[in-house]
Amino acid sequence: MPTGVALRDARQQLFDAAARVLLRDGASELTSRSVTTEAGVAKGVLHRHFTDFDGFLTELVLDRISQVNAQSAELQHAAGSGTVANNLTNALIRGFDPVMVAIIVLVIARDELRRRLREAGTSRLPLVGEATALVADYLKAEQNAGRIAPDADIDALAPTVIGAAHLRFTESSDVPADEVRKVVTTVLAGAIRE
Repeated sequence: MPTGVALRDARQQLFDAAARVLLRDGASELTSRSVTTEAGVAKGVLHRHFTDFDGFLTELVLDRISQVNAQSAELQHAAGSGTVANNLTNALIRGFDPVMVAIIVLVIARDELRRRLREAGTSRLPLVGEATALVADYLKAEQNAGRIAPDADIDALAPTVIGAAHLRFTESSDVPADEVRKVVTTVLAGAIRE
């Protein structure tokens, strides 16, 4: 690989390369060599920007978690507009893109990565926990707006929505919106008051 080539945003370039490797080859084939080869940079570039490969993976997941947190703020802002089912359907489709699903598999597969992520303050199951919090926060906002029943058990509904949706997205990378909406409306049946 060439050396001395200036990179605009090495961190993002490496993250994008890791996503491509994950999607194409799976978590078991994700190595520092596969990432740098995919990015078209020398192996030392990764180690210049990150303490080690698990440090790189930790930052990759934390970057994705920051995207989930930004999406959470957007979704809460949508409370009271549109429909609860459509808002959640769109959020789930956006959130469970193929890269997100592949990163969840990566997190599950690597003990050291989970340990570092927990040290960084993530949920017990990183990404899945943050996605569950996204749904819970949104449902609470809709509950405050009167569109979710006041006695609805948000702490039970949110992980159920995430679990059911995650299963659909692990079965196929192209789940139709109608199928996601069916999951949402089924889980939230009796709770929605629109």
